[in-house]
Amino acid sequence: MKKLLVALLLVAVVMSFAKVYFGSTQMTPAEERAFLKSKLAEFTKKTGIDVELLNFDYAALLTRVESEQKTGKVKLGLVADLQGGLYLLASKGYLQDLSDVKIPGRTFLLEKYAYANGKKIFIPWLQATYVMVVNKDAFKYLPKGLTKDDVIYGTEKWTYDALLAWVSNIAKKSDMMYPLGFPMAPGGLWHRFLHGYIYPSFTGAQALKFDSVRALEMWEYLKKLMSYVHPASSTWDKMDEPLLRGEVLIAWDHTARIKNAIATMPDKFVVVPVPRGPMGRGYIIVLVGLAVTNNAPEKDNIVKLIDYLTSPDVQVAILQKVGFFPVVKEASGKIPEGALKILAQGVINQAATKDGLVSFIPNLGPKGGEFTNTYREAFRRIVVEGEDPVKVLKELGEKLRKMFKETGSQLPEPDASMY
Repeated sequence: MKKLLVALLLVAVVMSFAKVYFGSTQMTPAEERAFLKSKLAEFTKKTGIDVELLNFDYAALLTRVESEQKTGKVKLGLVADLQGGLYLLASKGYLQDLSDVKIPGRTFLLEKYAYANGKKIFIPWLQATYVMVVNKDAFKYLPKGLTKDDVIYGTEKWTYDALLAWVSNIAKKSDMMYPLGFPMAPGGLWHRFLHGYIYPSFTGAQALKFDSVRALEMWEYLKKLMSYVHPASSTWDKMDEPLLRGEVLIAWDHTARIKNAIATMPDKFVVVPVPRGPMGRGYIIVLVGLAVTNNAPEKDNIVKLIDYLTSPDVQVAILQKVGFFPVVKEASGKIPEGALKILAQGVINQAATKDGLVSFIPNLGPKGGEFTNTYREAFRRIVVEGEDPVKVLKELGEKLRKMFKETGSQLPEPDASMY
């Protein structure tokens, strides 16, 4: 008995020193961070492996990893970041090749995007996208030639011109002058709509054809569409509350930021694909991966944590609480009926469209904010202040190209072959 107690004590001592430092640019809002910490606490309870969660913004994570790698004092072992950020870390030689890491019982979606220069630099963890939410009352005002099924399934008839005709119809035939809403406040994700949705739909690329003739056509279209966008959009950083309050009938936003509206009134809303433009249906896939830094301590324990974070149960829990979608096929059968199914179906329908132009958020490291601000500046100057679009796009186009050149990043083009 005495020997058994001593053995157990030794195990406890060893386990008490097992600690993984986990740096993440995701789940930084207080509520999301609290949820993730609760799941990590469950992992610790099951395994005895302590995990310290450290949240970073994108530039700060790069700085921290870079500092540790250059000094050789590596503490941060596991990092979670957007695909582009992980590509940047890998390009600097800071990440391990995970090709030999096998997670049993997992079929990872989007795994082909985890590779860079022949190395597997991350394990897929989370995915998200941006979609449109429609209050079912809006279907009463569909324009001629557009059906409910066209919108729900994203047929070739569901175009940006059809959207303009639809919101115009609503404004004329109801008491709602501004039926469309976007999260245009500084904390909203309006810039993602501009660079990842409407730009590829009209020009075929996010940035490559920023100042092209088709881009000019897109900005002229956007001026017309803004006539039906709710003026309070400039104060909204997410669209769930405006939808629930009935201030708009149609809205665009990140899946995590409209989830509450669907969960609160699942019979009132439907999630649909975005419209298509002259070049196709541009949309963004947000892919978050889990990567291991070079010379990371506790690698075996890090792999156990990756196993846990990608387990179907945890993936579904993240969907339920945060709104990020699973990246493992085995999780699909565990999604409960109700609001989550509605949200998931809209995402699936968007992904299933035959004319999709899939974009990823560009990999620009510390210049990521400058990139997105360029699109917001273009909108402000062209649409709000009425400047000459040719002049504005020429000036900002040169600025964009310089940005990519300085960071050594390629000008991003959508992937039409993803699905």
